[in-house]
Parts: sequence; structure tokens; C-alpha cells
Amino acid sequence: MYTGLDLLDIKIIENEQDAAEALKALENEVCLGFDTESKPIFRKGEVSPGPSLIQLATQSKAYLFPTRFPAAVNAVRALLSNSNIKKFGFGLKGDNKELRNKLDIEINNTEDLSVTLKNLVDEKNSIGARAAVAMVLNTRLGKGAQKSNWGAYPLKNHQVLYAANDAHCAICIVAELRAKGLIVKND
Repeated sequence: MYTGLDLLDIKIIENEQDAAEALKALENEVCLGFDTESKPIFRKGEVSPGPSLIQLATQSKAYLFPTRFPAAVNAVRALLSNSNIKKFGFGLKGDNKELRNKLDIEINNTEDLSVTLKNLVDEKNSIGARAAVAMVLNTRLGKGAQKSNWGAYPLKNHQVLYAANDAHCAICIVAELRAKGLIVKND
């Protein structure tokens, strides 16, 4: 199993102080792992309320930004719109659209690893996080909390770990691909 980060390496941003600390810690990063979680929709015709959680990760720490907290949204907006930070993730087209439409967040400088890996291995279909972790890191990414209620708060520990490691695995895959010379460092 993909071990990823521990709860001690994950910070949930709930207030102005947390937001300031996250901005200070992340504003000078060159690249970050990125993902979002939304409350699942179970009824036909029901519309998604948009992301409930936005995750950013370095190789050693993850920051979770619950969209219920204005300070968290403002901080993550500044980071996602920062064109000096490359954001890597999986299936970003949908995430970007939801963030723009529901939270007025314009994301700059992203790379969808689903497409990057698809092109690297000349695959017909895009490659998701679970397959990418198996392919690049030779381990298994658990997806048990994927369909949990991301709109409920506070998050349970298994949700915190799942969300953080979804963003964390992206940055670890980038590091491995760079180490193997498969993607360029300043890409």
C-alpha cells in the first residue's frame, strides 16, 4: 500500500492564522501536488455544490483547505492562481472548471498527470491516480474514502489521510518521473 503522509504531516486550514501559515509555507514552492474532493452526487439531476475540500502537497507535508472556511478559500485562491507554482494532479479539467464556476478561483500553471502519463506510455485512455501510483511508484493507492461525504465536517482521520495522499502521490510521481528523466525539471 502507498504509505504517503502521516496525520502529523497534514495541516487543515480553518482560520486566518492557519491560512497565513499555509501561504508562508507554500508561496515559494516550485511545484505542488493538487486535488479536490466534492460531496458525491447520488440522485439523478442533482447538481454538485462544488469542491468541499482543496488539497495541496509538497513531498513532506499536505495542506487541506475546506471550502467552508473563507480564510482557507482565500489562501488557496492565492496559491492556485500563482503562476510561479506548477500544480500537478489527476483529472484537473473537471477540478479547474468547478473551482472557477463555484469558487471564482482561476488556476494557473497546472499539469494533468493523467494526460502526461497517457502520452508517456502511448496509452489510448488517460491514466488515473491509482493506476499511476501502481505504474510509477510500484505500490497500491487505496481509494476507500473516495465516495465519503466531503461536505460533512469535521473530517474523519481516514478522510484526511485519503485527501492528503491523493495530492501527495501526484508530487511523488512527478519526483520519480523527473529522477528517471521522463519529464523535464523546469517543465
